[in-house]
Amino acid sequence: MIRTYAITQDRKAVHDRPIEQLLQAPDILWFWVDFENPTFEEGKALQDQFQFHPLAIEDCWHHMQRPKVDHYDDYYFFVLHQLNQLTLKPNEVDLFVGKNFIVSFHLQVCLEIENVWKKAPSDHKALERGPYYVAYQIMDQLVDHYFPALYQIEEHLDNIEDNTRNQKIRQLMNQVFDIRADLLQLRRTVVPMRDLLYRILHSDPIEELRKQRAYFTDVYDHLLKLAEMIDSNREMTADLRDSYISFTNSRQNSVMVVMTVVTTIFMPLTLIAGIYGMNFDNMPELHTKYGYFTVLGVMAGIGVLMTSWFKRKGWFD
Repeated sequence: MIRTYAITQDRKAVHDRPIEQLLQAPDILWFWVDFENPTFEEGKALQDQFQFHPLAIEDCWHHMQRPKVDHYDDYYFFVLHQLNQLTLKPNEVDLFVGKNFIVSFHLQVCLEIENVWKKAPSDHKALERGPYYVAYQIMDQLVDHYFPALYQIEEHLDNIEDNTRNQKIRQLMNQVFDIRADLLQLRRTVVPMRDLLYRILHSDPIEELRKQRAYFTDVYDHLLKLAEMIDSNREMTADLRDSYISFTNSRQNSVMVVMTVVTTIFMPLTLIAGIYGMNFDNMPELHTKYGYFTVLGVMAGIGVLMTSWFKRKGWFD
């Protein structure tokens, strides 16, 4: 689907004009053409009508490119990433931005672009500032939609830390590792976008963008905050992982101590039982009237003495 939006010289909005009329009409101040999940025939307009560089057009059709900005003769080509809230995987959004036009290209529905599109007719700043301000709004919307996914991860992490459901450690550990994987996936989207905004802000050739530096600095600040939150949450998951591993090891050590103590106590008792279980004829103790009870008493006494000694040593603590 291709849709168009244009601003005339007298600041009026015009919708759905054909692309060839937008390119040739003298009354158009600037315009926006949006390619949403276009067919191959519709995509030919990038070459036939706009005559964009073939490498940029190839990047539009072949996903996934790393976020970047390329400078051509009279326009800039941006590769941006939209975040899929369910899978946390990025979807590519491409922008061609010139002095009097902006062309957006995406192979899937993009709610962020839809929000900007609906807002544009009533946005006086967009009317006055033109395509680069619209590009800023799209970037801002894309970045703002990174936050809900991260907030959801943080909430999940807090629930794991509190363990309000009294889940087993193995279940909690599996959730912690899942969260670490989600944070890594999210980081792969946020960090390249952060690097792109840094390049936009500190690259000399992008004159038009530097005129609106404050807006793009705001987006860059949001990306810095996102990156810091991701790193903080990754550190938290590492702490939880180490804590659970330490707790598990401590619990295993306690079990091993108890088993060792019990085994140690029964070792002399097993020795005595083994000796008197050999049934040799020349064993005087076998014919003693109270030998059985005497041996049991000795075995019980050894067990009590060893248990008391181990307890004084703190082996049961």
